Amino acid sequence: MGTLTLEQYEDVKIDVPWGYISGRWYGNRAERPILAIHGWVDNLGTFDPLIPLLPDYLGILCIDLPGHGRSSHYPSGVRYSSEEYIHVIPRIMRRYGWQKVSLMGHSLGGFLGFCYTSLAPETVDMVICLDLLLPPFLKPNDTIKWIRLSQEKHLELDEQIGQEKPVRSKKDLVKLIEKESFKSISPSVAHHLLHRVAQHSETHPDKFISTRDDRVKYFTKLYLSSKELAAKMAERLNPKPFLILKGSKSESIGPHMSEVISLMGRNNPDFQFHEVEGTHHFHLLAAKECARYVVPFIRRYHTPGKDPVSVRSTERSKL
Repeated sequence: MGTLTLEQYEDVKIDVPWGYISGRWYGNRAERPILAIHGWVDNLGTFDPLIPLLPDYLGILCIDLPGHGRSSHYPSGVRYSSEEYIHVIPRIMRRYGWQKVSLMGHSLGGFLGFCYTSLAPETVDMVICLDLLLPPFLKPNDTIKWIRLSQEKHLELDEQIGQEKPVRSKKDLVKLIEKESFKSISPSVAHHLLHRVAQHSETHPDKFISTRDDRVKYFTKLYLSSKELAAKMAERLNPKPFLILKGSKSESIGPHMSEVISLMGRNNPDFQFHEVEGTHHFHLLAAKECARYVVPFIRRYHTPGKDPVSVRSTERSKL
Protein backbone atom coordinates (compact mmCIF):
# COMPACT_ATOMS: atom_id res chain seq x y z
CA MET A 1 0.00 0.00 0.00
CA GLY A 2 1.01 3.59 -0.60
CA THR A 3 0.49 6.75 1.41
CA LEU A 4 -1.75 9.80 1.19
CA THR A 5 -0.65 13.01 -0.52
CA LEU A 6 -1.31 16.59 0.50
CA GLU A 7 -2.70 17.26 -2.98
CA GLN A 8 -5.39 14.57 -2.72
CA TYR A 9 -8.12 16.38 -0.80
CA GLU A 10 -11.45 18.16 -1.10
CA ASP A 11 -12.23 21.41 0.69
CA VAL A 12 -15.43 21.16 2.71
CA LYS A 13 -17.72 23.58 4.51
CA ILE A 14 -19.84 22.09 7.25
CA ASP A 15 -22.86 24.27 8.00
CA VAL A 16 -23.38 25.30 11.63
CA PRO A 17 -25.80 27.85 13.15
CA TRP A 18 -23.17 30.62 13.29
CA GLY A 19 -21.69 29.96 9.83
CA TYR A 20 -19.53 27.02 8.84
CA ILE A 21 -16.64 24.85 9.91
CA SER A 22 -13.94 24.69 7.27
CA GLY A 23 -12.04 21.50 6.59
CA ARG A 24 -10.03 19.37 4.22
CA TRP A 25 -10.98 15.77 3.57
CA TYR A 26 -7.88 13.86 2.49
CA GLY A 27 -7.95 10.51 0.71
CA ASN A 28 -10.82 8.05 0.78
CA ARG A 29 -14.31 9.63 0.51
CA ALA A 30 -16.23 6.34 0.42
CA GLU A 31 -15.60 5.37 4.05
CA ARG A 32 -15.90 7.13 7.38
CA PRO A 33 -12.69 9.09 7.95
CA ILE A 34 -10.61 9.83 11.01
CA LEU A 35 -11.62 13.25 12.35
CA ALA A 36 -8.45 15.25 13.06
CA ILE A 37 -8.56 18.27 15.38
CA HIS A 38 -5.71 20.76 15.83
CA GLY A 39 -4.39 22.50 18.92
CA TRP A 40 -5.01 25.86 20.62
CA VAL A 41 -4.53 28.87 18.25
CA ASP A 42 -3.33 26.47 15.49
CA ASN A 43 -5.31 25.18 12.50
CA LEU A 44 -5.66 22.09 10.32
CA GLY A 45 -2.29 22.79 8.66
CA THR A 46 -0.73 21.33 11.78
CA PHE A 47 -1.23 17.86 10.27
CA ASP A 48 0.44 18.66 6.92
CA PRO A 49 3.72 16.82 7.65
CA LEU A 50 1.91 13.76 9.04
CA ILE A 51 -0.71 13.32 6.29
CA PRO A 52 1.74 12.05 3.59
CA LEU A 53 2.96 9.33 5.96
CA LEU A 54 -0.48 7.79 6.54
CA PRO A 55 -1.88 4.79 4.58
CA ASP A 56 -3.62 5.72 1.34
CA TYR A 57 -6.73 3.64 2.07
CA LEU A 58 -7.67 6.18 4.75
CA GLY A 59 -9.89 9.19 4.76
CA ILE A 60 -8.76 12.00 7.09
CA LEU A 61 -11.08 14.93 7.74
CA CYS A 62 -9.01 17.77 9.21
CA ILE A 63 -11.00 20.74 10.48
CA ASP A 64 -10.38 24.29 11.63
CA LEU A 65 -12.13 24.78 14.97
CA PRO A 66 -14.52 27.76 15.22
CA GLY A 67 -12.56 31.00 15.17
CA HIS A 68 -9.45 29.28 13.80
CA GLY A 69 -8.05 29.03 10.29
CA ARG A 70 -10.82 29.57 7.74
CA SER A 71 -13.78 28.61 9.92
CA SER A 72 -16.46 31.11 10.93
CA HIS A 73 -15.99 33.16 14.09
CA TYR A 74 -18.55 33.18 16.86
CA PRO A 75 -20.77 36.29 16.82
CA SER A 76 -19.98 39.22 19.06
CA GLY A 77 -21.02 38.49 22.63
CA VAL A 78 -20.59 34.71 22.32
CA ARG A 79 -17.59 33.33 24.20
CA TYR A 80 -15.35 30.47 23.19
CA SER A 81 -15.29 27.58 25.64
CA SER A 82 -14.16 23.97 25.90
CA GLU A 83 -17.80 22.88 26.16
CA GLU A 84 -18.65 24.48 22.80
CA TYR A 85 -15.51 23.08 21.15
CA ILE A 86 -16.44 19.57 22.33
CA HIS A 87 -19.89 20.02 20.80
CA VAL A 88 -18.27 20.42 17.36
CA ILE A 89 -17.64 16.65 17.27
CA PRO A 90 -21.28 15.49 17.51
CA ARG A 91 -22.29 18.31 15.14
CA ILE A 92 -19.99 16.88 12.47
CA MET A 93 -21.13 13.33 13.20
CA ARG A 94 -24.76 14.34 12.78
CA ARG A 95 -24.03 16.28 9.58
CA TYR A 96 -22.45 13.24 7.93
CA GLY A 97 -24.68 10.64 9.54
CA TRP A 98 -21.90 8.84 11.43
CA GLN A 99 -22.91 6.50 14.24
CA LYS A 100 -19.28 6.24 15.38
CA VAL A 101 -16.25 8.51 15.19
CA SER A 102 -12.48 7.92 15.13
CA LEU A 103 -10.55 10.82 16.64
CA MET A 104 -7.03 12.18 16.32
CA GLY A 105 -6.12 15.40 18.11
CA HIS A 106 -3.11 17.46 19.01
CA SER A 107 -3.04 19.54 22.21
CA LEU A 108 -6.50 21.13 22.50
CA GLY A 109 -7.66 18.57 19.93
CA GLY A 110 -6.45 15.75 22.17
CA PHE A 111 -8.20 17.35 25.13
CA LEU A 112 -11.46 17.51 23.14
CA GLY A 113 -11.05 13.88 22.09
CA PHE A 114 -10.57 12.75 25.68
CA CYS A 115 -13.55 14.77 26.93
CA TYR A 116 -15.96 13.75 24.17
CA THR A 117 -14.99 10.08 24.49
CA SER A 118 -15.70 10.24 28.22
CA LEU A 119 -19.08 11.87 27.64
CA ALA A 120 -20.19 9.49 24.88
CA PRO A 121 -17.86 6.45 24.93
CA GLU A 122 -20.28 4.27 22.97
CA THR A 123 -19.91 6.55 19.91
CA VAL A 124 -16.09 6.49 19.72
CA ASP A 125 -14.14 3.54 18.33
CA MET A 126 -10.55 4.86 18.35
CA VAL A 127 -8.62 7.81 19.81
CA ILE A 128 -5.16 9.24 19.16
CA CYS A 129 -4.03 12.03 21.51
CA LEU A 130 -0.87 13.95 20.67
CA ASP A 131 0.71 15.61 23.72
CA LEU A 132 -2.36 16.52 25.76
CA LEU A 133 -5.21 14.88 27.62
CA LEU A 134 -6.12 17.54 30.16
CA PRO A 135 -4.48 20.87 30.99
CA PRO A 136 -2.90 21.31 34.42
CA PHE A 137 -5.38 21.80 37.23
CA LEU A 138 -5.27 25.40 38.38
CA LYS A 139 -5.39 26.45 42.01
CA PRO A 140 -8.66 28.21 42.97
CA ASN A 141 -7.10 31.67 43.00
CA ASP A 142 -5.48 31.10 39.60
CA THR A 143 -8.80 29.84 38.23
CA ILE A 144 -10.55 32.99 39.41
CA LYS A 145 -7.84 35.19 37.88
CA TRP A 146 -8.16 33.38 34.54
CA ILE A 147 -11.95 33.68 34.51
CA ARG A 148 -11.73 37.42 35.12
CA LEU A 149 -9.00 37.91 32.51
CA SER A 150 -10.88 35.92 29.86
CA GLN A 151 -14.08 37.88 30.52
CA GLU A 152 -12.30 41.21 30.25
CA LYS A 153 -10.47 40.20 27.06
CA HIS A 154 -13.65 38.93 25.42
CA LEU A 155 -15.39 42.23 26.16
CA GLU A 156 -12.44 44.23 24.86
CA LEU A 157 -12.10 42.17 21.68
CA ASP A 158 -15.87 42.14 21.07
CA GLU A 159 -15.66 45.92 20.64
CA GLN A 160 -12.99 45.49 17.95
CA ILE A 161 -15.03 43.17 15.74
CA GLY A 162 -15.47 44.74 12.31
CA GLN A 163 -12.29 46.78 12.56
CA GLU A 164 -9.34 45.84 10.38
CA LYS A 165 -6.87 43.73 12.29
CA PRO A 166 -3.16 44.58 12.61
CA VAL A 167 -1.30 44.24 9.31
CA ARG A 168 1.95 42.29 9.22
CA SER A 169 4.50 40.97 6.78
CA LYS A 170 4.63 37.22 6.28
CA LYS A 171 7.87 37.20 8.21
CA ASP A 172 6.17 38.88 11.16
CA LEU A 173 3.26 36.42 10.99
CA VAL A 174 5.77 33.58 11.19
CA LYS A 175 7.30 35.23 14.26
CA LEU A 176 3.84 35.51 15.80
CA ILE A 177 3.18 31.80 15.25
CA GLU A 178 6.51 30.99 16.88
CA LYS A 179 5.77 33.30 19.83
CA GLU A 180 2.25 31.99 20.46
CA SER A 181 3.51 28.41 20.47
CA PHE A 182 6.08 29.37 23.13
CA LYS A 183 8.74 28.59 20.51
CA SER A 184 7.49 25.03 20.11
CA ILE A 185 6.94 25.78 16.39
CA SER A 186 10.11 26.75 14.59
CA PRO A 187 10.07 29.14 11.59
CA SER A 188 11.02 26.21 9.34
CA VAL A 189 7.57 24.60 9.76
CA ALA A 190 5.40 27.66 10.45
CA HIS A 191 4.30 27.79 6.79
CA HIS A 192 2.09 24.75 7.44
CA LEU A 193 -0.07 26.94 9.67
CA LEU A 194 0.43 30.19 7.79
CA HIS A 195 -1.41 29.11 4.65
CA ARG A 196 -4.67 28.81 6.62
CA VAL A 197 -4.58 32.23 8.31
CA ALA A 198 -2.64 34.68 6.11
CA GLN A 199 -4.97 36.99 4.18
CA HIS A 200 -3.98 40.02 2.11
CA SER A 201 -4.87 43.34 3.74
CA GLU A 202 -7.29 45.47 1.72
CA THR A 203 -5.57 48.70 2.77
CA HIS A 204 -1.98 47.41 2.54
CA PRO A 205 -1.77 44.97 -0.42
CA ASP A 206 1.81 44.00 0.41
CA LYS A 207 0.86 43.10 3.98
CA PHE A 208 -1.27 40.40 5.60
CA ILE A 209 -3.77 39.98 8.41
CA SER A 210 -4.51 36.87 10.41
CA THR A 211 -7.98 35.39 9.82
CA ARG A 212 -8.03 33.81 13.27
CA ASP A 213 -10.36 35.26 15.89
CA ASP A 214 -8.11 36.57 18.67
CA ARG A 215 -10.86 35.81 21.21
CA VAL A 216 -9.97 32.09 20.94
CA LYS A 217 -6.89 32.78 23.05
CA TYR A 218 -9.18 33.35 26.04
CA PHE A 219 -11.50 30.34 25.85
CA THR A 220 -12.74 28.90 29.15
CA LYS A 221 -12.48 25.34 30.44
CA LEU A 222 -14.20 25.63 33.78
CA TYR A 223 -15.70 22.24 34.41
CA LEU A 224 -12.43 20.29 34.29
CA SER A 225 -11.03 21.80 37.43
CA SER A 226 -10.43 18.82 39.73
CA LYS A 227 -8.51 15.56 39.81
CA GLU A 228 -11.61 13.77 41.07
CA LEU A 229 -13.63 14.72 37.99
CA ALA A 230 -10.73 13.84 35.68
CA ALA A 231 -10.45 10.38 37.28
CA LYS A 232 -14.19 9.80 36.89
CA MET A 233 -14.00 10.79 33.23
CA ALA A 234 -11.08 8.39 32.68
CA GLU A 235 -13.11 5.57 34.20
CA ARG A 236 -15.90 6.22 31.71
CA LEU A 237 -13.74 5.74 28.62
CA ASN A 238 -14.34 1.96 28.45
CA PRO A 239 -11.65 -0.31 27.00
CA LYS A 240 -11.05 0.86 23.44
CA PRO A 241 -8.04 1.57 21.18
CA PHE A 242 -6.42 4.63 22.72
CA LEU A 243 -2.96 5.94 21.76
CA ILE A 244 -1.18 8.72 23.65
CA LEU A 245 2.07 10.25 22.41
CA LYS A 246 4.06 12.62 24.63
CA GLY A 247 6.78 15.02 23.52
CA SER A 248 9.99 14.36 25.43
CA LYS A 249 10.66 18.10 25.83
CA SER A 250 7.05 19.01 26.58
CA GLU A 251 5.38 19.36 29.97
CA SER A 252 1.84 19.16 28.57
CA ILE A 253 1.45 15.61 29.86
CA GLY A 254 2.94 15.96 33.30
CA PRO A 255 2.63 14.37 36.77
CA HIS A 256 -0.93 15.68 37.07
CA MET A 257 -1.92 13.06 34.47
CA SER A 258 -0.35 10.02 36.17
CA GLU A 259 -3.54 8.81 37.83
CA VAL A 260 -5.66 9.40 34.74
CA ILE A 261 -3.24 7.53 32.47
CA SER A 262 -3.04 4.67 34.97
CA LEU A 263 -6.83 4.39 34.98
CA MET A 264 -6.97 4.49 31.19
CA GLY A 265 -4.49 1.64 30.83
CA ARG A 266 -6.11 -0.56 33.46
CA ASN A 267 -7.76 -3.62 31.89
CA ASN A 268 -7.37 -2.14 28.41
CA PRO A 269 -5.13 -4.26 26.15
CA ASP A 270 -5.57 -1.70 23.35
CA PHE A 271 -4.12 1.23 25.32
CA GLN A 272 -0.69 2.56 24.27
CA PHE A 273 1.52 5.31 25.66
CA HIS A 274 4.80 6.33 24.01
CA GLU A 275 7.25 9.22 24.28
CA VAL A 276 8.49 10.91 21.10
CA GLU A 277 11.60 13.04 20.94
CA GLY A 278 10.64 16.68 20.55
CA THR A 279 8.64 19.66 21.77
CA HIS A 280 4.88 20.05 22.14
CA HIS A 281 4.61 20.21 18.32
CA PHE A 282 6.67 17.08 17.65
CA HIS A 283 4.16 15.96 15.01
CA LEU A 284 5.17 19.02 12.97
CA LEU A 285 8.91 18.85 13.55
CA ALA A 286 9.38 15.07 13.73
CA ALA A 287 6.46 13.66 11.74
CA LYS A 288 8.32 10.46 10.81
CA GLU A 289 9.02 9.66 14.46
CA CYS A 290 5.37 10.34 15.26
CA ALA A 291 4.25 8.11 12.37
CA ARG A 292 6.26 5.20 13.79
CA TYR A 293 3.52 4.81 16.37
CA VAL A 294 0.50 6.36 14.66
CA VAL A 295 0.64 4.32 11.43
CA PRO A 296 0.75 0.81 13.00
CA PHE A 297 -2.00 1.87 15.41
CA ILE A 298 -4.22 3.06 12.56
CA ARG A 299 -3.50 -0.04 10.45
CA ARG A 300 -4.55 -2.22 13.36
CA TYR A 301 -7.68 -0.38 14.48
CA HIS A 302 -8.92 1.57 11.44
CA THR A 303 -8.80 -1.05 8.71
CA PRO A 304 -9.99 -0.74 5.06
CA GLY A 305 -13.70 -1.28 4.54
CA LYS A 306 -14.43 -0.71 8.21
CA ASP A 307 -17.36 1.67 7.80
CA PRO A 308 -18.66 2.61 4.31
CA VAL A 309 -20.63 5.86 4.28
CA SER A 310 -22.58 7.93 1.83
CA VAL A 311 -21.20 11.47 1.69
CA ARG A 312 -23.87 14.11 1.20
CA SER A 313 -23.24 16.23 -1.87
CA THR A 314 -24.17 19.41 0.03
CA GLU A 315 -21.09 19.00 2.21
CA ARG A 316 -18.62 18.57 -0.67
CA SER A 317 -18.67 22.21 -1.70
CA LYS A 318 -15.40 23.91 -2.48
CA LEU A 319 -14.19 26.79 -0.36
